[in-house]
Amino acid sequence: MPALILEGGTMRPIFTCGVLDALLDNDLMFDYVSGVSAGITYSFSYLSKQRGRNLGVFLKYRNDKRYLSLQNYKICKSMFGLDFVFDEVPNKLSPFDWETFGKYDGTVLVGVTNAKTGQIEYLNGKDLDKQCTMLRATCAIPYYFPEIELNGNIYYDGGLADSIPIKKSLKDGNTKHLIVLTRPDGYLKKTSLTTRAAAKRIGHKYPNLAETMLNRAKMYNETIALCKELKKRKPQDTVILQPSHKLKSFESDTNVLRDSYELGYQTAINNLDAIKALFND
Repeated sequence: MPALILEGGTMRPIFTCGVLDALLDNDLMFDYVSGVSAGITYSFSYLSKQRGRNLGVFLKYRNDKRYLSLQNYKICKSMFGLDFVFDEVPNKLSPFDWETFGKYDGTVLVGVTNAKTGQIEYLNGKDLDKQCTMLRATCAIPYYFPEIELNGNIYYDGGLADSIPIKKSLKDGNTKHLIVLTRPDGYLKKTSLTTRAAAKRIGHKYPNLAETMLNRAKMYNETIALCKELKKRKPQDTVILQPSHKLKSFESDTNVLRDSYELGYQTAINNLDAIKALFND
């Protein structure tokens, strides 16, 4: 079956939101969806067939202090207002269609990083609770989020251990892929001083997680190379969509966010024939 693979990136996946809405507009529903962090989080509105919901939330709440501000650290030890983002918004302010989502009969995998082992784990997205705990976990960037406990385990952002879960999809037997990236072509990740400092600090409690953080750039670049190799080897079976320019992870200008969404939408439309071909036997 064709698989949809989604990279994260905080605000960068507004590009992905445009792609997903283009898929909805063309009745293209993937039966296998896997991703991490904000990428997989925004896919739930695709799975619930709520076109435009992600963009609406961005435009209305991106600059709301309840959504993102330093004052949230006092409330929930996070720059993001966790209960606001993952409970009040989906359950009250911009209601998520739980009923339609419940009818999705495909596979949706939410990648999370186990803090103790430093390894990726894939949770069944159809087990999502009303407080969206697994989505909090997959988005839990160290020091922007607190650690998230779920099923007796402590988790952090899935992108730390597997930024683009293409290997998992291949292991699951998928041979055709739509891979949505949030970095432009040619991007190579480097281990920043901020990452080194964060790893050193968190390493006292979770040494395996710290090692994963320090190895992330190498793993990321190797995964990008794998995606390109799949595209080169079987171009008809691999479609890679990515922005044409750099997007900011913490973009606050809603006009830029709208433009990035439109870029994602148009990029998908420009590649629509290739995407549709993935569904051919």
